[in-house]
Amino acid sequence: MQPNAKGSTVKERAELALNDDFLRKAVKFTTERLRSGKKSAAEEHGNWEEWRERGRQIRLHTIAHLDYYLNLFADNARANGVHVHFAETDVEAVKISLAIAQQKQSKSVVKSKSMVTEELHLNHALAGIGVEAIETDLGEYIIQLAGETPSHIIIPAIHKNRYQIAELLSADAGEALAPDTQILAGFVRKKLREKFLEADIGMTGCNFAIAETGSMVLFENEGNARMVTTVPRTQITLMGMERIIPSFEDLEVMATLLPRSATGQKLTVYMSGITGPRREADADGPDEMHIIIVDNGRSNQLGDPEFQELLNCIRCGACLNACPVYRHIGGHAYGGTYSGPIGAVLTPALQKNVAEWDDIANASSLCGACYEACPVKIPLHDMLVYLRRRKVEAGHGNMLESVGMKGFSAVMGNSKMMRGALRIGQLGQKLVVRDGAIRSKLGPLKGWNSYRVAPSLPKQGFRDRWTEMERDGLANAKPMAASMKARMETILQERKEGDGGNGGHA
Repeated sequence: MQPNAKGSTVKERAELALNDDFLRKAVKFTTERLRSGKKSAAEEHGNWEEWRERGRQIRLHTIAHLDYYLNLFADNARANGVHVHFAETDVEAVKISLAIAQQKQSKSVVKSKSMVTEELHLNHALAGIGVEAIETDLGEYIIQLAGETPSHIIIPAIHKNRYQIAELLSADAGEALAPDTQILAGFVRKKLREKFLEADIGMTGCNFAIAETGSMVLFENEGNARMVTTVPRTQITLMGMERIIPSFEDLEVMATLLPRSATGQKLTVYMSGITGPRREADADGPDEMHIIIVDNGRSNQLGDPEFQELLNCIRCGACLNACPVYRHIGGHAYGGTYSGPIGAVLTPALQKNVAEWDDIANASSLCGACYEACPVKIPLHDMLVYLRRRKVEAGHGNMLESVGMKGFSAVMGNSKMMRGALRIGQLGQKLVVRDGAIRSKLGPLKGWNSYRVAPSLPKQGFRDRWTEMERDGLANAKPMAASMKARMETILQERKEGDGGNGGHA
Protein backbone atom coordinates (compact mmCIF):
# COMPACT_ATOMS: atom_id res chain seq x y z
CA MET A 1 0.00 0.00 0.00
CA GLN A 2 1.21 3.50 -0.84
CA PRO A 3 -1.35 5.63 1.01
CA ASN A 4 0.06 9.07 0.22
CA ALA A 5 -1.27 9.18 -3.35
CA LYS A 6 -1.57 12.69 -4.71
CA GLY A 7 -5.06 14.12 -4.48
CA SER A 8 -6.28 11.93 -1.61
CA THR A 9 -7.32 13.40 1.73
CA VAL A 10 -6.01 12.59 5.17
CA LYS A 11 -9.35 10.94 5.98
CA GLU A 12 -9.10 8.68 2.96
CA ARG A 13 -5.52 7.74 3.77
CA ALA A 14 -6.38 7.19 7.44
CA GLU A 15 -9.26 4.92 6.40
CA LEU A 16 -6.79 2.74 4.46
CA ALA A 17 -4.47 2.58 7.46
CA LEU A 18 -7.23 1.76 9.93
CA ASN A 19 -8.25 -1.20 7.80
CA ASP A 20 -4.68 -2.51 7.57
CA ASP A 21 -4.31 -4.88 10.53
CA PHE A 22 -0.61 -5.55 9.86
CA LEU A 23 0.17 -1.84 9.87
CA ARG A 24 -1.80 -1.06 13.02
CA LYS A 25 -0.28 -3.90 15.03
CA ALA A 26 3.26 -3.13 13.87
CA VAL A 27 2.98 0.60 14.59
CA LYS A 28 1.34 0.02 17.97
CA PHE A 29 3.96 -2.50 19.06
CA THR A 30 6.95 -0.34 18.13
CA THR A 31 5.65 3.03 19.35
CA GLU A 32 4.73 1.53 22.72
CA ARG A 33 8.22 0.06 23.02
CA LEU A 34 9.81 3.41 22.14
CA ARG A 35 7.57 5.32 24.55
CA SER A 36 8.36 3.02 27.46
CA GLY A 37 12.06 3.18 26.58
CA LYS A 38 12.03 6.96 26.59
CA LYS A 39 10.19 7.06 29.91
CA SER A 40 12.68 4.70 31.56
CA ALA A 41 15.68 6.55 30.13
CA ALA A 42 14.35 9.93 31.29
CA GLU A 43 13.61 8.65 34.81
CA GLU A 44 17.00 6.98 35.09
CA HIS A 45 18.79 10.14 33.94
CA GLY A 46 17.05 12.37 36.48
CA ASN A 47 16.35 16.12 36.27
CA TRP A 48 14.79 15.50 32.88
CA GLU A 49 12.70 18.67 32.91
CA GLU A 50 15.81 20.74 33.61
CA TRP A 51 17.57 19.17 30.64
CA ARG A 52 14.53 19.77 28.45
CA GLU A 53 14.65 23.44 29.39
CA ARG A 54 18.40 23.58 28.68
CA GLY A 55 17.77 22.09 25.25
CA ARG A 56 14.94 24.52 24.58
CA GLN A 57 17.07 27.52 25.52
CA ILE A 58 19.92 26.39 23.24
CA ARG A 59 17.54 26.00 20.31
CA LEU A 60 15.73 29.29 21.01
CA HIS A 61 19.04 31.16 21.14
CA THR A 62 20.40 29.51 18.00
CA ILE A 63 17.31 30.12 15.87
CA ALA A 64 17.07 33.71 17.12
CA HIS A 65 20.63 34.27 15.82
CA LEU A 66 20.49 31.82 12.92
CA ASP A 67 22.09 34.14 10.35
CA TYR A 68 25.14 34.65 12.59
CA TYR A 69 25.64 30.95 13.32
CA LEU A 70 25.08 29.89 9.71
CA ASN A 71 27.73 32.32 8.50
CA LEU A 72 30.12 31.24 11.26
CA PHE A 73 29.60 27.59 10.38
CA ALA A 74 30.09 28.20 6.65
CA ASP A 75 33.29 30.18 7.22
CA ASN A 76 34.77 27.51 9.50
CA ALA A 77 33.69 24.63 7.25
CA ARG A 78 35.30 26.31 4.22
CA ALA A 79 38.46 26.84 6.25
CA ASN A 80 38.42 23.05 6.80
CA GLY A 81 38.37 22.45 3.04
CA VAL A 82 34.61 21.89 2.66
CA HIS A 83 32.64 23.20 -0.32
CA VAL A 84 29.59 24.92 1.23
CA HIS A 85 26.50 25.59 -0.89
CA PHE A 86 23.30 27.42 0.04
CA ALA A 87 20.03 26.32 -1.60
CA GLU A 88 16.97 28.52 -1.18
CA THR A 89 14.56 26.01 -2.72
CA ASP A 90 14.26 22.26 -3.20
CA VAL A 91 14.91 22.76 -6.92
CA GLU A 92 18.23 24.50 -6.19
CA ALA A 93 19.29 21.80 -3.72
CA VAL A 94 18.59 19.05 -6.25
CA LYS A 95 20.37 20.98 -9.01
CA ILE A 96 23.52 21.36 -6.91
CA SER A 97 23.49 17.66 -5.96
CA LEU A 98 23.07 16.52 -9.55
CA ALA A 99 25.81 18.87 -10.76
CA ILE A 100 28.27 17.33 -8.29
CA ALA A 101 27.25 13.80 -9.33
CA GLN A 102 27.70 14.66 -13.03
CA GLN A 103 31.03 16.38 -12.41
CA LYS A 104 32.29 13.22 -10.71
CA GLN A 105 30.77 11.05 -13.44
CA SER A 106 29.12 9.08 -10.70
CA LYS A 107 27.36 5.80 -11.38
CA SER A 108 26.21 5.05 -7.84
CA VAL A 109 25.57 6.87 -4.57
CA VAL A 110 25.33 5.24 -1.14
CA LYS A 111 23.17 7.10 1.35
CA SER A 112 22.74 7.11 5.09
CA LYS A 113 19.32 8.02 6.46
CA SER A 114 18.35 11.61 5.61
CA MET A 115 14.90 13.15 5.88
CA VAL A 116 16.09 16.17 3.86
CA THR A 117 16.87 13.98 0.84
CA GLU A 118 13.39 12.46 1.22
CA GLU A 119 11.98 15.99 1.33
CA LEU A 120 13.80 16.78 -1.93
CA HIS A 121 12.86 13.45 -3.61
CA LEU A 122 16.55 13.23 -4.45
CA ASN A 123 16.66 9.50 -5.21
CA HIS A 124 14.19 9.98 -8.04
CA ALA A 125 16.20 12.92 -9.38
CA LEU A 126 19.44 10.91 -9.30
CA ALA A 127 17.77 8.04 -11.15
CA GLY A 128 16.76 10.55 -13.81
CA ILE A 129 20.42 11.13 -14.74
CA GLY A 130 21.35 7.46 -14.54
CA VAL A 131 22.80 7.43 -11.01
CA GLU A 132 21.79 4.56 -8.73
CA ALA A 133 21.02 5.75 -5.18
CA ILE A 134 21.21 3.00 -2.56
CA GLU A 135 19.80 3.48 0.94
CA THR A 136 22.13 1.82 3.45
CA ASP A 137 20.08 2.22 6.62
CA LEU A 138 18.26 -1.10 7.05
CA GLY A 139 14.81 0.47 7.44
CA GLU A 140 15.38 2.81 4.50
CA TYR A 141 16.65 -0.07 2.37
CA ILE A 142 13.46 -2.03 3.12
CA ILE A 143 11.08 0.76 2.13
CA GLN A 144 13.21 1.52 -0.94
CA LEU A 145 12.58 -2.05 -2.08
CA ALA A 146 8.87 -1.60 -1.31
CA GLY A 147 8.74 1.63 -3.33
CA GLU A 148 7.46 3.55 -0.31
CA THR A 149 8.40 6.59 1.73
CA PRO A 150 9.40 6.55 5.44
CA SER A 151 6.54 6.06 7.87
CA HIS A 152 8.55 7.37 10.85
CA ILE A 153 11.37 9.88 11.26
CA ILE A 154 13.57 7.45 13.19
CA ILE A 155 12.27 4.02 12.14
CA PRO A 156 11.28 4.30 8.47
CA ALA A 157 9.81 0.78 8.20
CA ILE A 158 7.87 0.90 11.47
CA HIS A 159 4.70 -0.09 9.61
CA LYS A 160 6.06 -3.47 8.48
CA ASN A 161 6.54 -6.71 10.39
CA ARG A 162 9.28 -9.28 9.84
CA TYR A 163 7.11 -11.47 7.63
CA GLN A 164 6.44 -8.62 5.20
CA ILE A 165 10.13 -7.68 5.32
CA ALA A 166 11.12 -11.29 4.61
CA GLU A 167 8.95 -11.25 1.47
CA LEU A 168 10.63 -8.08 0.19
CA LEU A 169 14.17 -9.28 0.90
CA SER A 170 13.45 -12.74 -0.51
CA ALA A 171 12.43 -11.13 -3.79
CA ASP A 172 15.62 -9.06 -3.70
CA ALA A 173 17.75 -12.12 -2.94
CA GLY A 174 16.12 -14.37 -5.51
CA GLU A 175 15.64 -17.04 -2.84
CA ALA A 176 13.41 -17.62 0.18
CA LEU A 177 14.75 -16.02 3.36
CA ALA A 178 13.39 -17.06 6.74
CA PRO A 179 11.58 -14.33 8.70
CA ASP A 180 14.42 -14.25 11.22
CA THR A 181 15.97 -10.89 12.12
CA GLN A 182 19.57 -12.11 12.04
CA ILE A 183 19.15 -13.85 8.68
CA LEU A 184 17.46 -10.84 7.08
CA ALA A 185 19.96 -8.33 8.47
CA GLY A 186 22.83 -10.62 7.44
CA PHE A 187 21.64 -10.68 3.83
CA VAL A 188 21.38 -6.88 3.66
CA ARG A 189 24.78 -6.44 5.34
CA LYS A 190 26.47 -8.69 2.79
CA LYS A 191 24.85 -6.97 -0.17
CA LEU A 192 25.59 -3.45 1.05
CA ARG A 193 29.28 -4.16 1.58
CA GLU A 194 29.64 -4.45 -2.18
CA LYS A 195 27.68 -1.23 -2.71
CA PHE A 196 29.94 0.70 -0.31
CA LEU A 197 33.04 -0.36 -2.23
CA GLU A 198 31.54 0.44 -5.63
CA ALA A 199 30.01 3.85 -4.83
CA ASP A 200 31.47 7.07 -6.18
CA ILE A 201 29.64 9.34 -3.74
CA GLY A 202 28.53 9.01 -0.12
CA MET A 203 25.47 11.07 0.82
CA THR A 204 24.32 11.88 4.35
CA GLY A 205 21.99 14.06 6.31
CA CYS A 206 23.09 16.06 9.34
CA ASN A 207 21.86 15.75 12.92
CA PHE A 208 23.77 18.80 14.14
CA ALA A 209 26.26 21.26 12.66
CA ILE A 210 28.74 22.87 15.07
CA ALA A 211 29.17 26.55 14.26
CA GLU A 212 32.39 27.12 16.24
CA THR A 213 34.35 24.43 14.35
CA GLY A 214 32.51 23.93 11.05
CA SER A 215 31.91 20.28 11.96
CA MET A 216 28.86 18.16 11.18
CA VAL A 217 27.63 15.42 13.54
CA LEU A 218 25.80 12.20 12.73
CA PHE A 219 23.91 9.93 15.14
CA GLU A 220 23.31 6.31 14.10
CA ASN A 221 23.07 2.74 15.40
CA GLU A 222 24.11 0.58 12.45
CA GLY A 223 27.53 1.91 11.39
CA ASN A 224 26.38 2.47 7.81
CA ALA A 225 26.83 6.24 8.04
CA ARG A 226 30.49 5.74 8.95
CA MET A 227 30.92 3.60 5.85
CA VAL A 228 29.14 6.24 3.74
CA THR A 229 31.44 8.98 5.06
CA THR A 230 34.74 7.08 4.83
CA VAL A 231 34.74 4.76 1.80
CA PRO A 232 33.53 6.85 -1.23
CA ARG A 233 35.91 9.48 -2.62
CA THR A 234 33.29 12.26 -2.49
CA GLN A 235 30.85 13.12 0.31
CA ILE A 236 27.71 15.24 0.03
CA THR A 237 25.86 16.27 3.18
CA LEU A 238 22.39 17.78 2.86
CA MET A 239 21.50 19.84 5.89
CA GLY A 240 18.39 21.73 6.88
CA MET A 241 19.43 25.29 7.70
CA GLU A 242 18.11 24.97 11.27
CA ARG A 243 20.41 22.05 12.22
CA ILE A 244 23.02 24.47 13.66
CA ILE A 245 24.11 24.58 17.31
CA PRO A 246 26.79 26.98 18.57
CA SER A 247 29.37 24.65 20.16
CA PHE A 248 30.44 21.16 21.16
CA GLU A 249 29.42 22.09 24.71
CA ASP A 250 25.85 22.44 23.40
CA LEU A 251 26.21 19.09 21.65
CA GLU A 252 26.53 17.45 25.08
CA VAL A 253 22.97 18.55 25.86
CA MET A 254 21.63 17.39 22.50
CA ALA A 255 23.49 14.08 22.75
CA THR A 256 21.73 13.56 26.07
CA LEU A 257 18.24 14.51 24.89
CA LEU A 258 18.02 13.06 21.38
CA PRO A 259 18.88 9.35 21.92
CA ARG A 260 16.79 9.09 25.09
CA SER A 261 13.82 10.76 23.41
CA ALA A 262 14.13 8.81 20.16
CA THR A 263 14.88 5.23 21.21
CA GLY A 264 15.40 5.23 24.97
CA GLN A 265 19.17 4.84 24.58
CA LYS A 266 21.67 6.66 26.76
CA LEU A 267 23.73 7.25 23.63
CA THR A 268 23.48 6.09 20.05
CA VAL A 269 25.93 3.33 19.09
CA TYR A 270 27.83 5.65 16.74
CA MET A 271 28.18 9.42 17.03
CA SER A 272 30.50 10.82 14.37
CA GLY A 273 31.91 14.32 14.24
CA ILE A 274 33.27 15.15 10.77
CA THR A 275 35.41 18.23 10.26
CA GLY A 276 36.32 18.50 6.60
CA PRO A 277 37.59 15.96 4.04
CA ARG A 278 40.47 13.55 4.54
CA ARG A 279 43.82 15.06 5.47
CA GLU A 280 47.21 13.66 4.48
CA ALA A 281 47.65 11.85 7.79
CA ASP A 282 44.15 10.34 7.76
CA ALA A 283 43.77 6.65 6.94
CA ASP A 284 40.34 7.07 5.40
CA GLY A 285 37.69 9.61 4.53
CA PRO A 286 36.55 11.43 1.38
CA ASP A 287 38.93 13.41 -0.77
CA GLU A 288 36.22 16.00 -1.40
CA MET A 289 33.34 17.10 0.85
CA HIS A 290 30.29 19.20 0.02
CA ILE A 291 27.67 20.53 2.44
CA ILE A 292 24.40 21.79 0.93
CA ILE A 293 22.48 23.97 3.40
CA VAL A 294 18.79 23.81 2.49
CA ASP A 295 16.14 26.45 3.21
CA ASN A 296 13.09 25.19 1.27
CA GLY A 297 10.56 27.19 3.29
CA ARG A 298 12.29 27.10 6.67
CA SER A 299 13.11 30.82 6.63
CA ASN A 300 9.38 31.55 6.30
CA GLN A 301 9.06 30.74 10.00
CA LEU A 302 11.73 33.19 11.15
CA GLY A 303 10.18 36.15 12.92
CA ASP A 304 6.78 34.46 13.11
CA PRO A 305 5.80 34.44 16.82
CA GLU A 306 3.49 31.47 16.28
CA PHE A 307 5.82 29.21 14.29
CA GLN A 308 9.48 30.17 14.81
CA GLU A 309 9.84 27.53 17.55
CA LEU A 310 9.04 24.93 14.90
CA LEU A 311 12.69 25.26 13.82
CA ASN A 312 13.78 24.07 17.28
CA CYS A 313 12.94 20.47 16.30
CA ILE A 314 15.84 18.00 16.65
CA ARG A 315 14.03 15.22 14.69
CA CYS A 316 13.87 12.66 17.50
CA GLY A 317 10.40 11.37 16.62
CA ALA A 318 9.20 11.37 20.25
CA CYS A 319 6.05 13.30 19.32
CA LEU A 320 5.07 10.57 16.84
CA ASN A 321 5.41 7.87 19.48
CA ALA A 322 3.25 9.83 21.93
CA CYS A 323 0.53 10.90 19.48
CA PRO A 324 -2.69 8.83 19.72
CA VAL A 325 -3.49 9.64 16.08
CA TYR A 326 -0.11 8.54 14.70
CA ARG A 327 -0.18 5.36 16.80
CA HIS A 328 -3.40 4.31 15.02
CA ILE A 329 -2.73 5.35 11.42
CA GLY A 330 1.07 5.39 11.00
CA GLY A 331 3.02 7.89 8.95
CA HIS A 332 1.83 7.48 5.36
CA ALA A 333 -1.65 8.77 6.18
CA TYR A 334 -0.14 12.24 6.64
CA GLY A 335 0.71 12.28 2.93
CA GLY A 336 4.06 14.09 3.12
CA THR A 337 7.70 13.50 4.03
CA TYR A 338 7.19 14.32 7.70
CA SER A 339 4.46 12.61 9.71
CA GLY A 340 2.95 12.77 13.18
CA PRO A 341 2.43 16.04 15.05
CA ILE A 342 5.65 17.57 13.71
CA GLY A 343 4.61 16.68 10.16
CA ALA A 344 1.09 18.01 10.66
CA VAL A 345 2.64 21.41 11.45
CA LEU A 346 5.87 21.37 9.44
CA THR A 347 4.44 20.37 6.06
CA PRO A 348 1.81 23.16 5.87
CA ALA A 349 4.27 25.66 7.38
CA LEU A 350 7.05 24.92 4.88
CA GLN A 351 4.58 25.13 2.01
CA LYS A 352 2.79 28.22 3.37
CA ASN A 353 -0.28 26.20 4.36
CA VAL A 354 -1.45 25.73 0.79
CA ALA A 355 -4.87 24.13 0.37
CA GLU A 356 -3.34 20.75 -0.49
CA TRP A 357 -2.07 20.38 3.09
CA ASP A 358 -4.86 22.07 5.05
CA ASP A 359 -6.46 18.84 6.17
CA ILE A 360 -3.49 17.33 8.02
CA ALA A 361 -3.68 20.11 10.63
CA ASN A 362 -6.94 18.45 11.67
CA ALA A 363 -5.26 15.07 12.20
CA SER A 364 -4.83 15.70 15.91
CA SER A 365 -6.81 15.39 19.12
CA LEU A 366 -4.97 18.48 20.53
CA CYS A 367 -4.27 16.44 23.68
CA GLY A 368 -0.81 17.97 24.14
CA ALA A 369 0.99 14.60 24.41
CA CYS A 370 3.41 15.79 21.72
CA TYR A 371 4.46 18.78 23.83
CA GLU A 372 5.01 16.61 26.91
CA ALA A 373 7.17 14.23 24.85
CA CYS A 374 9.21 16.86 22.98
CA PRO A 375 12.74 17.16 24.43
CA VAL A 376 12.93 20.85 23.49
CA LYS A 377 9.33 21.69 24.48
CA ILE A 378 7.90 22.74 21.11
CA PRO A 379 4.19 23.66 21.62
CA LEU A 380 2.96 21.67 18.62
CA HIS A 381 -0.58 21.45 19.98
CA ASP A 382 -0.80 25.25 20.01
CA MET A 383 0.65 25.45 16.49
CA LEU A 384 -2.02 23.07 15.21
CA VAL A 385 -4.66 25.44 16.52
CA TYR A 386 -2.89 28.38 14.84
CA LEU A 387 -2.85 26.47 11.54
CA ARG A 388 -6.56 25.73 11.81
CA ARG A 389 -7.24 29.40 12.43
CA ARG A 390 -5.13 30.44 9.45
CA LYS A 391 -6.91 27.87 7.33
CA VAL A 392 -10.26 29.49 8.08
CA GLU A 393 -8.86 33.01 7.66
CA ALA A 394 -7.49 32.01 4.24
CA GLY A 395 -10.94 30.91 3.11
CA HIS A 396 -10.34 27.16 3.21
CA GLY A 397 -12.82 26.50 6.01
CA ASN A 398 -15.75 24.09 5.74
CA MET A 399 -19.11 25.84 5.42
CA LEU A 400 -21.00 23.30 7.55
CA GLU A 401 -18.27 23.45 10.18
CA SER A 402 -18.46 27.24 10.21
CA VAL A 403 -22.21 27.24 10.69
CA GLY A 404 -21.92 24.55 13.36
CA MET A 405 -19.29 26.48 15.32
CA LYS A 406 -21.35 29.67 15.22
CA GLY A 407 -24.34 27.74 16.54
CA PHE A 408 -22.18 26.12 19.22
CA SER A 409 -20.86 29.54 20.27
CA ALA A 410 -24.37 30.98 20.52
CA VAL A 411 -25.63 28.08 22.63
CA MET A 412 -22.62 27.93 24.94
CA GLY A 413 -22.80 31.69 25.54
CA ASN A 414 -26.40 31.61 26.74
CA SER A 415 -27.40 29.50 29.75
CA LYS A 416 -31.08 29.36 28.75
CA MET A 417 -30.24 28.23 25.23
CA MET A 418 -27.78 25.70 26.65
CA ARG A 419 -30.44 24.26 28.96
CA GLY A 420 -32.96 24.13 26.12
CA ALA A 421 -30.51 22.41 23.77
CA LEU A 422 -29.75 19.74 26.37
CA ARG A 423 -33.45 19.04 26.87
CA ILE A 424 -33.99 18.77 23.12
CA GLY A 425 -31.00 16.44 22.90
CA GLN A 426 -32.31 14.25 25.70
CA LEU A 427 -35.63 13.88 23.89
CA GLY A 428 -34.17 13.50 20.38
CA GLN A 429 -31.62 10.87 21.35
CA LYS A 430 -34.35 8.39 22.21
CA LEU A 431 -34.54 7.58 18.51
CA VAL A 432 -30.94 6.32 18.40
CA VAL A 433 -30.03 5.26 21.97
CA ARG A 434 -29.75 1.53 22.59
CA ASP A 435 -28.57 0.14 25.96
CA GLY A 436 -27.30 3.52 27.09
CA ALA A 437 -25.16 4.21 24.02
CA ILE A 438 -25.52 5.77 20.56
CA ARG A 439 -24.37 3.37 17.84
CA SER A 440 -25.99 5.04 14.85
CA LYS A 441 -23.69 5.94 11.94
CA LEU A 442 -25.89 8.65 10.48
CA GLY A 443 -24.46 12.04 9.49
CA PRO A 444 -21.67 13.35 11.74
CA LEU A 445 -21.94 10.27 13.97
CA LYS A 446 -20.49 8.06 11.21
CA GLY A 447 -16.85 9.02 11.73
CA TRP A 448 -16.97 8.51 15.49
CA ASN A 449 -19.19 5.44 15.64
CA SER A 450 -17.32 3.53 12.95
CA TYR A 451 -14.75 2.55 15.59
CA ARG A 452 -16.48 3.22 18.94
CA VAL A 453 -19.86 4.21 20.39
CA ALA A 454 -20.98 7.62 21.61
CA PRO A 455 -22.35 7.83 25.16
CA SER A 456 -25.94 8.99 25.54
CA LEU A 457 -26.87 12.17 27.39
CA PRO A 458 -27.76 11.41 31.04
CA LYS A 459 -31.33 11.83 32.20
CA GLN A 460 -30.15 14.50 34.60
CA GLY A 461 -27.31 16.82 33.60
CA PHE A 462 -24.70 18.34 35.90
CA ARG A 463 -26.38 21.75 35.78
CA ASP A 464 -29.65 20.25 37.04
CA ARG A 465 -27.86 18.31 39.75
CA TRP A 466 -25.96 21.42 40.81
CA THR A 467 -29.20 23.40 41.10
CA GLU A 468 -30.65 20.73 43.36
CA MET A 469 -27.48 20.54 45.45
CA GLU A 470 -27.41 24.31 45.80
CA ARG A 471 -31.07 24.42 46.82
CA ASP A 472 -30.61 21.62 49.33
CA GLY A 473 -27.49 23.24 50.68
CA LEU A 474 -29.20 26.57 51.33
CA ALA A 475 -32.12 24.84 52.99
CA ASN A 476 -29.83 22.89 55.30
CA ALA A 477 -27.32 25.66 55.90
CA LYS A 478 -29.02 27.29 58.94
CA PRO A 479 -29.77 24.03 60.82
CA MET A 480 -26.25 22.83 60.16
CA ALA A 481 -24.75 26.11 61.39
CA ALA A 482 -26.89 26.01 64.56
CA SER A 483 -25.90 22.40 65.22
CA MET A 484 -22.19 23.16 64.76
CA LYS A 485 -22.45 26.17 67.09
CA ALA A 486 -24.10 24.07 69.79
CA ARG A 487 -21.41 21.38 69.50
CA MET A 488 -18.62 23.94 69.82
CA GLU A 489 -20.23 25.52 72.91
CA THR A 490 -20.53 22.08 74.51
CA ILE A 491 -16.86 21.26 73.81
CA LEU A 492 -15.68 24.60 75.21
CA GLN A 493 -17.79 24.15 78.36
CA GLU A 494 -16.36 20.66 78.94
CA ARG A 495 -12.80 21.95 78.58
CA LYS A 496 -13.52 24.81 81.01
CA GLU A 497 -14.87 22.45 83.63
CA GLY A 498 -11.96 20.09 83.14
CA ASP A 499 -9.47 22.94 83.76
CA GLY A 500 -11.13 23.84 87.05
CA GLY A 501 -12.68 26.95 85.65
CA ASN A 502 -9.36 28.73 84.98
CA GLY A 503 -9.54 28.47 81.22
CA GLY A 504 -6.46 26.17 81.06
CA HIS A 505 -4.02 28.66 82.72
CA ALA A 506 -1.92 27.52 85.69
